[in-house]
Amino acid sequence: MKKISIYIMGFVLLASSGCKKFIDVNTDPNNAVDGTEATILPPVEIAIADEMYGGNAAFIVQNFMQTTAINQPPPQIGTYLEINSDLDGDWSVYYNTVLINLKIMNTKAIADGKLNYAAIAQILSALALGNATDLWGDIPYSQALQGTANLSPVYDKQEAIYKDIQTLLDNGIADINAGTTTVPGSDDFFYTGDMSKWKMLAYSLKARYYMHLTKAPGYTAAAQAQLALTALTNAMQSSDDDLEYIFPGAAGQTNPWYNNFNQVSTAVISSDFVDTLVTRNDPRLSKMVSPSTETGLYTGREIGDAAAGDLESYSYPSSYYMGIGAGVYMMSYSETLFLKAEATYIVSGYAAAQSIYQSAVTAHMTKVGVAAADITTYLNSRGTLTAANAEQRIIEEKFISNYLNLEIFNDWRRTGYPTMVKVPNALSDIPRRVLYPESEITTNAQPQQSAILTDRVWWDAK
Repeated sequence: MKKISIYIMGFVLLASSGCKKFIDVNTDPNNAVDGTEATILPPVEIAIADEMYGGNAAFIVQNFMQTTAINQPPPQIGTYLEINSDLDGDWSVYYNTVLINLKIMNTKAIADGKLNYAAIAQILSALALGNATDLWGDIPYSQALQGTANLSPVYDKQEAIYKDIQTLLDNGIADINAGTTTVPGSDDFFYTGDMSKWKMLAYSLKARYYMHLTKAPGYTAAAQAQLALTALTNAMQSSDDDLEYIFPGAAGQTNPWYNNFNQVSTAVISSDFVDTLVTRNDPRLSKMVSPSTETGLYTGREIGDAAAGDLESYSYPSSYYMGIGAGVYMMSYSETLFLKAEATYIVSGYAAAQSIYQSAVTAHMTKVGVAAADITTYLNSRGTLTAANAEQRIIEEKFISNYLNLEIFNDWRRTGYPTMVKVPNALSDIPRRVLYPESEITTNAQPQQSAILTDRVWWDAK
């Protein structure tokens, strides 16, 4: 029965898995066995924002990428202590809550002639698959989500998953272009049925996943960059197009990062992250980080420190990121500009990328509330791109702009930036993946599941 639950449980699980804090979207979610497109979409979107972008795996990634520190003696996740069962819930979110229900929604939407819902299902499926394969590498897809027809799906190669992602996005764009009249409304928490924004998201995601393969075996940076640039001509045009969800902040509807940084988790901001902003005189410091309540200073904790300190002596994320009613930012206009800057650098050189790179930094700074004059001062202090520093500078700034986003892990693995070394008391080198879940190992054994944290996924060839 455990194996069955991984691949065939559908809409009913939305009431008991990733969307447990938002069960009011259904009239009687505990008895839901079917639903319309308009009842399937809201809890799936919440699961993506809450569990995929603010859940356990997302939190683990922030520890690996040294933005977050646990105020506990090692070993702990910050020093790369992870066991397979730690990822059971995350795998369940991706398969039980998100992918299976998006498949149901897509099938229903096609049958009902509601192609805009089908488009959304395919675009969000591409996003979920992209995150899952970037975390685990090879994953089940072509034989998965088939119910009792296949209880032991083999794992698809990551390269095949990447091709599936692009196909899903292309199909989503085509369904939007079909121009059917039925569109979501308030049931769409992300874009309230604005299909032009969904279409821009699809093109933005195409660019993201093209750029992931700039150093993948059998691919060239020039070809991937050109594909990304082509997609970006139809991508997000302003920060109004960002894929984000602002949490209501009421009881049971709180921002997951408010929950992740709490007295129980003992998570605080790392000294690596705080000191980077301080050293650069980055005007985002006060917008992104809260000073210590004990000292009034911006103070991060050193990851791996053997001694636990006073939690009030450390900094936390600002209310923009950690507020009880703050947002989770899944893809942004600033990210598309950083993608464009990097792709332009690859295709046309550092001088051509300079203004795009500065626009990317400006977009994020403007979004978090930095004054125009301070933006100019900062950009001047960072200097111009050169042949020697362009990739590093673009990714370093993208790292700050994508704070708390899964993408920082992908960028570091494929470029090596920002430069990091393993933390004190580390149990291994810096991880390059997460472990396959114990629940999957015990119910659907596959050879890939022997992977350890320092093993690379297919595209991570740098």
